[in-house]
Amino acid sequence: MTAVTEGQTHPAKEGSAPDQQTVFDAAVAADERIEPRDWMPDAYRASLVRQIAQHAHSEIIGMQPEANWITRAPSLRRKAILMAKVQDEAGHGLYLYSAAETLGTSREELLDKLHAGRQKYSSIFNYPTLTWADVGAIGWLVDGAAITNQVPICRCSYGPYARAMVRICKEESFHQRQGFESLLALSQGTPEQHAMAQDAVNRWWWPSLMMFGPPDDESSHSAQSMQWKIKRHSNDELRQRFVDIAVPQAKALGLTLPDPDLRWNEERGHHDFGAIDWAEFWDVLKGNGPCNDQRITQRRRAHEEGAWVRDAAAAYASKHRKTKGEAA
Repeated sequence: MTAVTEGQTHPAKEGSAPDQQTVFDAAVAADERIEPRDWMPDAYRASLVRQIAQHAHSEIIGMQPEANWITRAPSLRRKAILMAKVQDEAGHGLYLYSAAETLGTSREELLDKLHAGRQKYSSIFNYPTLTWADVGAIGWLVDGAAITNQVPICRCSYGPYARAMVRICKEESFHQRQGFESLLALSQGTPEQHAMAQDAVNRWWWPSLMMFGPPDDESSHSAQSMQWKIKRHSNDELRQRFVDIAVPQAKALGLTLPDPDLRWNEERGHHDFGAIDWAEFWDVLKGNGPCNDQRITQRRRAHEEGAWVRDAAAAYASKHRKTKGEAA
C-alpha cells in the first residue's frame, strides 16, 4: 500500500503483516481514507461492521414509531412530510447496509442477526409514540441528536461509511427542521396543543441523551473507535454538544426541558445537566423497553412478508443476466 491523499485508495502490495499494519496506522494518523481493497486489521473491520450494522438497523427499526402516525397525520401536508421522512429512513438503511457489504458482510447476514437478537439498534426506538406531538419531538430531539453524532462520521477513516454519511446527514438536517417546525406550530397553538408538545418533549428528552451511548468510562468501544478515527468525539463530548444546542432551541420553541438541574456553567462554558438514569438505558438495551418486542416482531413480519419481492427481484436479475449473456 502507498500513502495517498484523502479520497484515494491505498493500492495493496505484498508485504508482511507488520508492514501492512504500519502503513495502515500511518494512513489513519494522516487522516487518509481506508478503502475496501486496502489491508485493515481484523479488529478494525469487525468494529466497523458492528457500528454500521447497528446504525443501519436503527434506521429501519426507526421507521416504525413514525409510520404509526402516517394515517393519522392532521393534514395532507403533514402526511406527505412524514411519508417522505419514513422513506428517507429506508434509504439510509440501504446506504449503510451497502457500506457494510464492502467489508465482506452481506445484508442477509446482518438482518438475520438483527432478527435473532444478536445485533442491536438504538434504544431510542423502543419508546412509543403516544400523540402526534411525538413525531415533532422525534424530529427535533432524536434526529437532532443523530445529526450531532453523525456529522463527525462524515470524516470517518473508512471511506464508504464516510461517504454514506454525507448524504444521510443532509437528509437528517431536514428531518430535524421539520420536527422543530411541527413542535413550534403546536407550541404556539391552543393551550391543549402546547401541553401536548410539552408532554412529548418531557418523554423524549432523557432517551435522546441516552442515544449517545453510555458514559465514556463505561463504553467498551468508544476509545478504540476514536483511535482508529471511526469516531471523532467521545460519547460524553457529543452529549454535551447536543445539550448546549438544544437549550436555546427549546427557549425558541417556548418549551422547557424536563431537568431541574439544567443551567449554564460560566466557568465551563457549557450547560450542566442532571444525572441520566443509566439503569433504564441498560434495561431497554437488554430488551425490556416498552416496545422492544413489538419493534422486532414487526421487523421480522415485514421481512417475511417481503420475501416474494426479493425473490421476484432476484429472478428478474437472473433472467436479465442470462439474456445479456445470450446476446453477447
